[in-house]
Amino acid sequence: MLETFGHLPVAWLLFAVLAAAGFVAFFVGRTTAVATAHGSTVRLNSQPNYHGYFLAMATIAPAAVILIIYALFGDSMVRSQLASELPQRIRDLGSLELGQYLDRLAENSHRGPDATTGNALFDAATDRYTNLLGLSRIIAIGLALFGAGIAFFFARSRLSVEFRARARVEDGIKLMLFLCAAIAILTTVGIVASLFFEALRFFARVPVLGFIFGTEWNAQTGTDFGAIPLFFGTFMIAFLAMLVAAPIGLFSAIYLSEYASPRFRSIVKPILELLAGIPTVVYGFFALQFVAPLIRSLAVWVNSLPFTPDSLLAAQPTSALAAGLVMGIMIIPFVSSLSDDVINAVPQTLRDGAYAMGATKSETVKQVVMPAALPGVIAALLLAVSRAIGETMIVVMAAGQRAQISPDPTSDLTTITVQIVALLTGDTEFDSAKTLSAFALGFVLFIVTLVFNLIALRVVQKYREKYE
Repeated sequence: MLETFGHLPVAWLLFAVLAAAGFVAFFVGRTTAVATAHGSTVRLNSQPNYHGYFLAMATIAPAAVILIIYALFGDSMVRSQLASELPQRIRDLGSLELGQYLDRLAENSHRGPDATTGNALFDAATDRYTNLLGLSRIIAIGLALFGAGIAFFFARSRLSVEFRARARVEDGIKLMLFLCAAIAILTTVGIVASLFFEALRFFARVPVLGFIFGTEWNAQTGTDFGAIPLFFGTFMIAFLAMLVAAPIGLFSAIYLSEYASPRFRSIVKPILELLAGIPTVVYGFFALQFVAPLIRSLAVWVNSLPFTPDSLLAAQPTSALAAGLVMGIMIIPFVSSLSDDVINAVPQTLRDGAYAMGATKSETVKQVVMPAALPGVIAALLLAVSRAIGETMIVVMAAGQRAQISPDPTSDLTTITVQIVALLTGDTEFDSAKTLSAFALGFVLFIVTLVFNLIALRVVQKYREKYE
C-alpha cells in the first residue's frame, strides 16, 4: 500500500479529500441550521447557506493548513530520513553529490514500479524512497482528516438559531484575503532579502565605492567590477526607448480619449494594446534582424558623406539605438493605456466649463484636460521608465554585450540585465565574486526601479486626492 500511495498523483488526491470534506460539511451545516429552526428559516440569524459555508470553511481550514505544511516540508523530511538510512560511503559524499543522488532516486521513483536499473543498492534505495513517500502521504492525509473531523464537530456544535454565521463567513473571507496579500508581500520580502544578503557577500570582497563608481567592468575574469558602464548603457537605452514611447503613447492616448469616435476607439485601442501581449523575444528578433541592420546601414552612409569623418559613428551590427527603438515600440501601449485612463478620469464638468467659456477642442485639451491629467501622465511615464530599465530580452539580442561608455547610439552597449544573464548562465561557481556580482547588480536594479515606482505612486496618490 505504501508503494501505491508513493506513486499516486498526490495533488489530485489532496484536492479530492478537501473538496469532499467541504461538500459534506456544507450539506450538514445547511441541514443542521434548518433543523435547529424547525423548518422556519426566518428565525435564523443568517441564511441556511451561510451555516453551510461556515461549517465547510471550518472543516477545510485545518486540513488545508496541514496539507500545505506537508507540501512545503514533506519531501524534505522524506529525503532527510532516506539519507540517514543510506550506507556510510554514500552519506560521506558532499552535500551536493548526496543531493544529486537523492534527485536521481526521486526521478527513478516517479517513473513507476517497473523502473529498475539493475543496480541492487540503487533499486533498493528507490523502493525505500517510494515507501517513505507513501507513508508520509498517508500520515499527512490522516492528520488532515483528523483535524478536519475535530474542526467539523466543534463548528457544528456552535450552530444555533442565534449563531451569526454570515459574520463568521465574512471574517473567514477577510482572513483568506489577508493571507493572500501576506503571501505576496512575504514573497517580495524574501526576494529582496535574498538579493540583499548575496549582495552583502559580494561587497565583502569588492569595495562598494569601487563597484558604484568604477569605470571598468570585466566580471567574467573576476578582475574589474566597476558598474558605471552598465549603468550608462541601461539608462541610455531606457532614454532612447522613452524618446519613442513617450510622445507616441501620449499623443495616441490624447487622440483616442478626446478626438476619436467611440466606434473608432473601441476598435483601435484593443489593437494598440495587443502590442503589450507580444513576447519580448519576438521584439528581440525584430530588432536583431531588421532594425539593427537598418541602423548600421544608415550609420555607414553617414560616415561615407564627404563632410563627415570616417569614424563619426561606430556602425556596429548591434547597437543601443536598435534596442532602444524597439523597446520604445514595446512600451507604447503601456504609456498610451495608462495615459488614456488618466485622461478619461478628468471630470467632464471641466471640459464643459471650458466649452462654455468659448474654448475650442484643442484649447480645452491643452489648457484644461492635460494640466488636470498631468500628475497621472507623469506617473505613467515613470512606470514606463521602470519597465524599460528592467527589460532583458530585447537588449540581450540587439544591444550587444560590450561594457563601455559611449555617447554614440550606434555603438554596442550592455546593460545591467544583460550582464546578470551572462553572469548566471553556463558553468559558474556560485560562491565566486563573478556570480555574486549578479546579485549586487540585481539589488541596484531593484533599488532604481523601486525609487521610480515610489515616485509614480506618490504622484498618482496626489492625482486621486484631487478628484475624490
